[in-house]
Amino acid sequence: MAFFTPKLGIDLGTANTLVYVPGKGVVLNEPSVVAISEIDKRILAVGAEAKEMIGRTPGEIIAYRPMKDGVISDYRVTQAMLRYFISKALGKMQLFRPEVMVSVPTGVTSTERRAVVEAAIKAGAKNAYVVKESVLAAIGAGIPIHEARGNMVVDIGGGTCDVAVISLGGIVASTSVKCGGDRLDHAIADYIKRTYNLGIGEKTAEDVKIGVGSAVPMEEELVMTVRGRDFITGLPRSAELKTNDLVKAMGKELREIIKAIRDVLQETPPELASDIIDRGIIMTGGTSMLRHFPELVLRRTGVKARVADEPLLCVARGTGIALDHLETYKKAIIAKR
Repeated sequence: MAFFTPKLGIDLGTANTLVYVPGKGVVLNEPSVVAISEIDKRILAVGAEAKEMIGRTPGEIIAYRPMKDGVISDYRVTQAMLRYFISKALGKMQLFRPEVMVSVPTGVTSTERRAVVEAAIKAGAKNAYVVKESVLAAIGAGIPIHEARGNMVVDIGGGTCDVAVISLGGIVASTSVKCGGDRLDHAIADYIKRTYNLGIGEKTAEDVKIGVGSAVPMEEELVMTVRGRDFITGLPRSAELKTNDLVKAMGKELREIIKAIRDVLQETPPELASDIIDRGIIMTGGTSMLRHFPELVLRRTGVKARVADEPLLCVARGTGIALDHLETYKKAIIAKR
């Protein structure tokens, strides 16, 4: 009898980890958070359960994100997190060690790449492949990456923004900046602290960004009431936030993302650049869902942009497609152990 090897694609993100099973689609989408007991360093919860604990834990429990800016900052915890996600996704098929494909940011070093491969193997994978996020995002967004035409993908996640021009299955020009949704959340929290003397948590900042945030000023602003702790009196208080305040608050971070896109456009060979002007820029990743982001890109670069369908799932879907067609995507796949 032939040995059965399950396959899993893992989009190991700073904010969320998604697991894709070929034939089934995305089977798991949970926050990349682990709750650890301070006393004996035991791991208490992973994923959604651990995220609930952020900012609400007693002193001896810390809710911790082992991925920083898209790369592993705590090896042991990442391994435990991967093991949890792999076994949860496999369910009854846990007897077999899966082949795993993991996405990494475009700017990742070979040491960081090795760390991901090793963490996956130690977490129970039979083989681990690592592929750059931009390539997977492009595959998942349905871009024919093997054609001799330039396609530009901007993948903006929680920790990084990866920009790449892809042609003939390879990356022609790319950059990765450590600026994503998390940085936007911090900028909003800082702005509220400076303007209203109000302290809010990470989760509230994210809710505000999703609720009323926009990449460009809007004529009809959205309004949201935010609750937090007053820095002067120490008591709970609320304040009203409008869209255009947030546009200002996130200005610096948005400029950094736009600069990354412009830098890559400037490095792109002229033939491919004309393809990109024809076809536009494809945006993927959760942060690309910020209102009017494509409009900001158009205003600042002169190239039209559009957000891919289900931008959150593009990278995970890309891992699944690449796993199904390993031979075809050989060129894009970097390391194997």
